[in-house]
Amino acid sequence: MHTINDLRPSTEPLTLKDIANGFDIWEARWLDPSGRQRCASDIEELGAVVEVASLPVSGVTMSNWDIEEGWAFVGVPGDRRHGAVFAKDAKDRGAHLLVTDDEGAVLAADVGLPVLVVENPRKAAGVIASQLHASDIDDLTLVGVTGTNGKTTTTYLLRAALAPICEPMGVLGTLEVDTGDRKITAERTTHESPVVYRTLAQGAQAGMEGMVVEVSSHALSLNRVQNVLFDLAVFTNLQHDHLDFYENSMDLYFRAKAELFSPEHAKAGVVGVDDKYGRELARNAQIPVTAVQVATDDAPDVGDAPLWKVSDARADAKAFGTRFTLRAPSGETWEAFCPIPGSVNVQNAALSIVGARVLGASVEDAIEAVSVAPSVPGRMQTVPKRSPHQPKVVVDYAHTPEAIEQLLLDFRELTAGNLIAVFGTDGDRDATKRKPLARITAELADVLWVTDENPRTEDAASIRAQLLEGVREARPDMENVFEVATSRRDAIREAILAAEPEDTILIFGKGAEPYQEIRGVKHRHLDVEVVEDVFDSTK
Repeated sequence: MHTINDLRPSTEPLTLKDIANGFDIWEARWLDPSGRQRCASDIEELGAVVEVASLPVSGVTMSNWDIEEGWAFVGVPGDRRHGAVFAKDAKDRGAHLLVTDDEGAVLAADVGLPVLVVENPRKAAGVIASQLHASDIDDLTLVGVTGTNGKTTTTYLLRAALAPICEPMGVLGTLEVDTGDRKITAERTTHESPVVYRTLAQGAQAGMEGMVVEVSSHALSLNRVQNVLFDLAVFTNLQHDHLDFYENSMDLYFRAKAELFSPEHAKAGVVGVDDKYGRELARNAQIPVTAVQVATDDAPDVGDAPLWKVSDARADAKAFGTRFTLRAPSGETWEAFCPIPGSVNVQNAALSIVGARVLGASVEDAIEAVSVAPSVPGRMQTVPKRSPHQPKVVVDYAHTPEAIEQLLLDFRELTAGNLIAVFGTDGDRDATKRKPLARITAELADVLWVTDENPRTEDAASIRAQLLEGVREARPDMENVFEVATSRRDAIREAILAAEPEDTILIFGKGAEPYQEIRGVKHRHLDVEVVEDVFDSTK
């Protein structure tokens, strides 16, 4: 199994002088080994000019455990402590240079590393990484996908849709990092900028023609895609999530997403316009965008953006997907098929087809490629039964009130028996969505099994109690509501054993996430594997 540490593209070193000269947008200051402070422009005046100014830097990292000889270590402020406190360890592992802010320079004053002091070390990390890897990624076709829900599915469908004109394509996203020569389980939606650039460079050197990148709001706010210029940016939707990071403000959350649609980040865009945020983005984006309307049939105000429309979406139970009609701004229409069930995935498919068209693929080729795209792990993933007496079980990543509502509505139409939900919600994340999430689930599902997701450092019982309060708002009698405090595994097993063959069980919240994080420890857990084990033991 590969890890992020295995991303080691070949890189031509840059001199410290070259790096320092790249910071013309900040007031960069230099601390020489004696502690004297200089401006970056004075680097030639430093003592031991040849030795210092010519210091080779062959990589950059923000992690003291992911470092090699000759790399720059970037110390950034963190929630609990400043990254510069690890400068000594970074030096011992081979770091040649520390890049940090004023606070970090003070914390690492005695380490003995040359220090480049910048206003924003996160931006600096991206600038250095872009300088180191520019020659590799210049020829890559880069696509960035953002939005609250649908990023992962759209990423994989886009890769399929672009295959006729850009193959092979790598992926950098929530589920995995795929550079062609290696696959790595992702640690977050969008990694820090040095890892992003190393991934792109690794993919290019492995023969990839392009990369599709999931771009989270955090990535944009924290400069994780600094200096990355995408050929295409895609916006799916904006829903209630991550508001703890954005002062409980949907406006701030939207503004973070909208940054991707600026000339600094993208050349063109494709925007879903079924919500007000997508319509605002289509009207006001600073780059040329194409609008895609799926779930509404009004005449949206999208400014000058060309508008593609989806109509006549209909479930195909036999093919276990959805067929729909796609209409171009010219009026020309095509019949298309999304191989992933659920109406929400029609938008993901349509965005992918239109995105491929914007980048030069034919609509017909993109439609055909999407229709046979492989399934996405943990996204509307049906676990095959082992015997006829077992219920249908579907695993999905839905974790916002809006996504869960649509998931339950979609499967209500496909369920002959009871619709059963197994769910929890994350700890140390937006707590304001807990009651709405649970209330919607109680309104639309017949049977509820309330359990844990990733409590992280929070008390799991407290999280479940908040969910049960939301359930009680919609179902005061708490009929067919069960709390399982022992483990998520137990909740899944009990739900399956209690179900009838005509029932459908939806297990949502984690998708393909391979662990549960409890009190800071990640324990191996994969919902699909648990279902398979139960099926195998009860067939």
